[in-house]
Amino acid sequence: MTCPWERRYAQRMQGMGSSVIRELLKLTQQPDIISFAGGLPAPEVFPVERFKQASQRVLETHGAQALQYSTTEGYLPLREYIVKKMCRYGIQANPANILITNGAQQALDIIGKILLDPGDVILTEQPTYLGALQAWRSYQADYVTVPIDEEGICLDERFVEALRAGPKFMYILPNFQNPAGVTLSLERRMKLVQIANHYGIPIVEDDPYGDLRYEGEHLPPLVVLDAEYQENQTPDCNGEGFYQGDVIYLGTFSKTLAPGLRLGWILAPENVIQKCVMAKQGMDLHTSSFTQMVAYEVAQDNFLDEHKTVIRQTYKERRDVMLAAMAEHFPLGVYWTRPEGGLFLWVTLPEWMDAAELLEKAIEYKVAFVPGLAFHPSSAKTGHNTCRLNFSNAQPDQIEEGIRRLGMVITMAMDEHKAKELMAV
Repeated sequence: MTCPWERRYAQRMQGMGSSVIRELLKLTQQPDIISFAGGLPAPEVFPVERFKQASQRVLETHGAQALQYSTTEGYLPLREYIVKKMCRYGIQANPANILITNGAQQALDIIGKILLDPGDVILTEQPTYLGALQAWRSYQADYVTVPIDEEGICLDERFVEALRAGPKFMYILPNFQNPAGVTLSLERRMKLVQIANHYGIPIVEDDPYGDLRYEGEHLPPLVVLDAEYQENQTPDCNGEGFYQGDVIYLGTFSKTLAPGLRLGWILAPENVIQKCVMAKQGMDLHTSSFTQMVAYEVAQDNFLDEHKTVIRQTYKERRDVMLAAMAEHFPLGVYWTRPEGGLFLWVTLPEWMDAAELLEKAIEYKVAFVPGLAFHPSSAKTGHNTCRLNFSNAQPDQIEEGIRRLGMVITMAMDEHKAKELMAV
């Protein structure tokens, strides 16, 4: 007798589904397809030789420790390095405020595990990061969304209305947001922190792209503004200032070293970190000791700072090529964001156009993107005419050709729509 598995699954599985992007990436693995779909860093900038040397050093000097079980909190020298790294951006903390995770994606899952009960409400930007939605759907969360514009989340009456839903926390990507590429302005950052403190609503600040600014001035993270607002932080960079505010900050090495490391971190008040540690222990005990030690070795001697310069130059060139190609090949009536950093930009098509249907045609012409509807919670009935384009994982000549093809597909769809309108008259 076979087991009736459908009756055995937990209720939470009803709200879970495969990642649209991951499924789409399977479709676009063909070598002749130019894909703007994934959020993949450029593999040619991975410091492979540096990793080879660092791995050898770790095995020669700390081999037994690197291959042994370790503490859940993470490799202490790496946490100390992260504290110093974040201090440059004004984030004062202590290693006790840091938990190393298997990528920032695991950090999102841990946050859901410690904060969410079924039916809890999360306030997000609209659109927002698909991976966060996917992580928190497993905890049966509900969503209330607030639109964004070129300055980030709109703090108007729509935001006030969302607060009436009593969100458990807000989820914000302030820098070069995924998927839209926009950056939250300083004025709105300050206002958002003030509102969050007034209503007692924590903020989860996801900042995977903060190091990838190509132009403009650096803006203080929400975690810094929160600490300043509450005046509860020791003003030093010596690892002696414990963070005690209302923001949980997420960082990652995926966009600066390599995504295959699966190394991220959570910064939060120590009592919150203790809960996160308990949650992680039930998941995987700890993040790979060897991986953490190798990443620490790779980052030494200011290598990571120098390497970020190479990454920024590479991605800026590709962003500029994509923007120029869109200006040349996209028809009137199509609009897009101009990110100051990060990996993505956001395209808005005419209201009547369905990006999912457009993708089917685009794949026939060997070019792919992600339809925007995937970045909206299921309760939000918008985004059908939007799409996300990634510019980091294609060579400049591929970007030019891919945008030319996509522009042709959009133009054909618009011409067909005009022809139907004329026939209906």
